[in-house]
Amino acid sequence: MKVARLYDSMDIRFEEEPIPTVGPGEALVRTRACGICSGDVMGWYMKKKAPLVFGHEPAGEIVAVGAGVKDFQPGDRVFVHHHAPCLTCRSCQHGEFVQCATWRATRIVPGGMAEYFLVPQENLAGDTLRLPEALSFTDGSLIEPTACAVKSLRRSRLTARERIFIIGLGIMGQLHVALARHLGAEQIMATDFVAYRRDKALQLGADIVIDPALGAVEDAVHDHTNGEMAEVVIVGPGSVEAMELGLRCAARGGTVVLFTTGTPEAILSVSPYHLYFNEISIVPSYSCGPNDTREALRFIQNGVVTSEKFITHRFPFAALHEAYRNAAAAQDSIKTVVEFA
Repeated sequence: MKVARLYDSMDIRFEEEPIPTVGPGEALVRTRACGICSGDVMGWYMKKKAPLVFGHEPAGEIVAVGAGVKDFQPGDRVFVHHHAPCLTCRSCQHGEFVQCATWRATRIVPGGMAEYFLVPQENLAGDTLRLPEALSFTDGSLIEPTACAVKSLRRSRLTARERIFIIGLGIMGQLHVALARHLGAEQIMATDFVAYRRDKALQLGADIVIDPALGAVEDAVHDHTNGEMAEVVIVGPGSVEAMELGLRCAARGGTVVLFTTGTPEAILSVSPYHLYFNEISIVPSYSCGPNDTREALRFIQNGVVTSEKFITHRFPFAALHEAYRNAAAAQDSIKTVVEFA
């Protein structure tokens, strides 16, 4: 089978590998669609993992199952999460699935950007979802990113009486806009340098979009909230500058969600005095668990998130390099998905 192995951010090579052998409790999936995540084009982050067959947003059809598998069979159309928790450890018992040692150790083999991938027993039992017939494989590829936004908003404790401010309007920012609208946020504000993305956010339910080229973003948030700022701030980019902006835009008693990591050496300096007397919470949100993927699937089934709304570019597997460049350029695009024959 053909796989796409990433050696550096712009060095992706098609290589041949044997189709994985299916063992007890496992399943083999023929890949039909796989999204390119914003993390996949984060150069420093991918370089430390390379070489690897990247892609962790796959959907496909099961072509073989191993001994003992009862819940799935060949022909099933599925989404498979690349990580799955044990569901029994202390972290899982507290709902902190991404802190589970099994979650951290599991992965699909060799990765989503391959013609076939193996689903280990833990992933098959822990976070593999059958796709309803009404959903396409590209809809299925949106489950993982949607689930990450679901978790982020859950951790933000957003309520219908609150204002939310979203920094960065790539696919993850757009998903936050659509979900916040569905959840009934009182006011949705967002910012991005790219006009196309600001316009898209308005279409998906944002009330106000801010062009950072026109002046200080926090001044605009101040003006649009009568000086009260936003109770929830989602910081999409992994830069310290974006995180500092998020803190400046948070209301008293507000929550700032750090949705993307900075580099290992990055340091965010904060004023404990400011945080303390304004009771501002800083909350990281990393990936998602099986509770989030199931809720994401419901949002997709209900039409809150669909491939028609969010996927702007589709490429065949043979054009993966072009697809990767398109996703990395981050301009007039929202979501790039690779489709397999």
